[in-house]
Amino acid sequence: MAQKDNEEKKGPDFGFEKKFSFDIWDDAQTKKAFDFSEGYKDFLTQAKTERLAVKLAEAAAIENGFSKLEHIGESSVAKFPAPLYSINRGRTVVLFSPGKRKVREGLRLVLAHIDSPRLDLKVKPLYESEHLAFWKTHYYGGIKKFHWLAMPLALFGMVAKTDGTKVEIALGDDPKDPVFMISDLLPHLDKMQAEKKLDDAIPAETLNVIIGSTGTKVKDDKDPVKKNLLKLLNEKYGITEEDFVSADLEIVPQGAARDLGFDRSLVAGYGQDDRVCAYAALKALIESQDREYGSMVMLVDKEEIGSVGATSAMSDFIFDFVSELIYLETGTHNENYTRDTLFLSKAVSADVTSGYDPDYAEVFDSLNTARLGAGVALETYTGWGGKYSGSEATAEFTAQIRKMFNDAGVHWQTGGLGKVDQGGGGTLAKYISHMNVDVIDIGVPLFSMHAPFEIASKADIYSAYLACKAFFEAK
Repeated sequence: MAQKDNEEKKGPDFGFEKKFSFDIWDDAQTKKAFDFSEGYKDFLTQAKTERLAVKLAEAAAIENGFSKLEHIGESSVAKFPAPLYSINRGRTVVLFSPGKRKVREGLRLVLAHIDSPRLDLKVKPLYESEHLAFWKTHYYGGIKKFHWLAMPLALFGMVAKTDGTKVEIALGDDPKDPVFMISDLLPHLDKMQAEKKLDDAIPAETLNVIIGSTGTKVKDDKDPVKKNLLKLLNEKYGITEEDFVSADLEIVPQGAARDLGFDRSLVAGYGQDDRVCAYAALKALIESQDREYGSMVMLVDKEEIGSVGATSAMSDFIFDFVSELIYLETGTHNENYTRDTLFLSKAVSADVTSGYDPDYAEVFDSLNTARLGAGVALETYTGWGGKYSGSEATAEFTAQIRKMFNDAGVHWQTGGLGKVDQGGGGTLAKYISHMNVDVIDIGVPLFSMHAPFEIASKADIYSAYLACKAFFEAK
């Protein structure tokens, strides 16, 4: 009785501290998180490139009754509102589900990106040296180059031929497939390499992928291994050396996403930045119910290199899609309608953030960094140094998001990308904010971000899904 009296005298707890999901969830909630991650691992294993992620999103859309928005006409107007999706150049996809309100009353938008750091083939990649055939690469996005040495690699992508056909290539992940590798210098001879700065020790021009060592049988043939490899590629895929000029081929880590740890509470896999948020948003849109507002998910390309190009968040593709929705609703093309609609809309930029890693504590602000397993991270601002090149949500919109999450029982925490002068990073938020849309960042904290295999907590993956679902279903 005395203990109860003491507890009552303490009054309400006004503190705000991180709590770990699996410590406070019951067994049923924990099982939901683990079950959700099974589908996520399958998606992550298959979505090794942007094009593959788009195909998986399209398949999920079709399976759940979405129609492809291609041609505008009277029949389309008559059928609206309906779940719709559209694809931009095979590398970006946007999905729309109607709500109770009209489109012109505002939308609920979630943006995530589906590109990840990797190695791209150069336009003229194939060469021979010392009776070995190599591909020359150009790294894409912010990588640590030493991560990519002496590990099995796979090849995914597409070759566009001049006759209009496309050749799909997926090689390395099937157990029967060969893999590819970039060699590393043996430790017995790396004295000069070890004396260099980490970033300078592995020059980008040495990230050359070994692809073969058998040559043609023709006597005195120049570059016999290269010629033999071209022969094999032509026999299997019908491509020539010139076809690499119009190829979209990516070198990625070989292997499937896997459970991590004895308790299987973590996921390790390639491309979790940012396909983890893409999957959470996609599932949330499909499974959300009783939506007050029309809801959209935009999965875009090129975020890792500054969101440049026609398939990025900087493209007018998003604006044009909203314009088409308004046309379907009103029968009128009016740019002012689109701008008014975007002003009334609310957006979430769903992207990963850093998790507090105790082995590298010196680069983090311990009070303002997300923890693995403590829920989806809410970040009111991004950027470098003095918030340069970032985005900052208004206090009013942040309060609305807090209420949405709290009302829906979403387990969330706050986060940030390290100490102020240590570095930083941006997200898609600043690009949607250019359209005069209220936007805030949420995401899954990771260890080993941008490494070939990144680490996330199943609790945070599931919480990101619940957060997006709560956002879509909020009144």
